[in-house]
Amino acid sequence: MMETFDWYAWVILPLIVFLARVTDVTLGTMRIIFLSRGKKVIAPLLGFVEVFIWITVVSQIVGGAKNNLLAYFAYALGFAVGNYFGMVIEDKLAIGTLVVRAFLSKDGPMLVKNLHEKGYGVTYVNGHGANGPVQVIYTIVMRRELPDVVGVIQETHPKVFFTVEELRSVQQGVFPVRPARIQAELFGKKLK
Repeated sequence: MMETFDWYAWVILPLIVFLARVTDVTLGTMRIIFLSRGKKVIAPLLGFVEVFIWITVVSQIVGGAKNNLLAYFAYALGFAVGNYFGMVIEDKLAIGTLVVRAFLSKDGPMLVKNLHEKGYGVTYVNGHGANGPVQVIYTIVMRRELPDVVGVIQETHPKVFFTVEELRSVQQGVFPVRPARIQAELFGKKLK
């Protein structure tokens, strides 16, 4: 007697496990990133949806996947892919504020001028580095503006050493003219 292929156990169940896990881990990854950025409204909402998916879909499916190695593999693969997708989506959203610091041995005023012409606020400080005097240039930008700022820095000083760090909050300062939505995001304020 010939047994029939169990499509549900070997194709549909692993596919459902994979897709559910990708979805809930993507949301979880984004939730953690938003938590670290101080997004107090969106992080709990993502957490709610993430746990809802986990409870209603993933836990039931995994419970029914006894002795199904393919479903376990789909579970692990969904976890890995979900982490990747969460990071890619968050990167595309480019939410957050950064401080960009450039360390120059000379011609700091030229970089300051070029950044000012693009509308960026700049702080310029003289300092002393490992090899002598340096000029440190700071600017605060939205993450989505980073490629433009890096372009200005590299055009002005192609071999300059610079760093980029995340900020949790910013108040006051000189920033390029932006729509009200972006200004509210930058300063953590609610729109009226």
